[in-house]
Amino acid sequence: MTTELLFRDDAYLRTATARVVAVGERGIELDRTVFYPLGGGQAGDSGRLLRMQGDPIAIADTRKGDTPDRVLHVPAAGSPLPLPGETVTLEIDWSRRYRLMRLHTALHLLSCVVPAPVTGGNIVPEKARLDFDIDLSQLNAERIERETNALIAAGAVTQTAWITDEELAAQPELVKTMSVQPPRGAGRVRLLRIPGIDLQPCGGTHVADIAEIEGIRVLKIRSEGKHNKRVEIALSGSG
Repeated sequence: MTTELLFRDDAYLRTATARVVAVGERGIELDRTVFYPLGGGQAGDSGRLLRMQGDPIAIADTRKGDTPDRVLHVPAAGSPLPLPGETVTLEIDWSRRYRLMRLHTALHLLSCVVPAPVTGGNIVPEKARLDFDIDLSQLNAERIERETNALIAAGAVTQTAWITDEELAAQPELVKTMSVQPPRGAGRVRLLRIPGIDLQPCGGTHVADIAEIEGIRVLKIRSEGKHNKRVEIALSGSG
């Protein structure tokens, strides 16, 4: 049984009801979820499950199950566990998720400001980074920050589209990441489009308009090896 991924259609959905499918050592599996599982460099969501009767269950992390379309909700140590068949209300830690959404979308802009192959990336609530196959001398923190923030200030509505595996294979230039390839085999692949700026496969959560990012600052630029030059950013606003 697969998990219905509600965040895929609405990244702003903060709560939903679901049925407990299974409870195991690795986590709690539900028939549907608003919790994003760790993947594509983006941290998994945290939050809680509210039982109709009994104490709330704190969710410390969210991971993928045996297949990418199965999601496991990892309870915090000492939390009570629900029973299979039980109905629960899901609540994500929205402030944390929204920071992840803003940072993830900002990395899409960063990948356009720095025109080089992406060799890795990571997004946590406090900061995010991309690694590029580029000479370190070509990375200037002031320029990267200025050009990324100019795109953010102009704003643009993000769009989701789907293409088939075959269409993606015919357009390999869409895939910027060298280290992580988009999942194939399901018949279709999800794209994020920022009109006039970016188009690439991505299964993460993003803001509806890039203006919501508000701004970024470059924390550091450093070498992580011959083919890995790291640009680390944070949100410049208070939230």
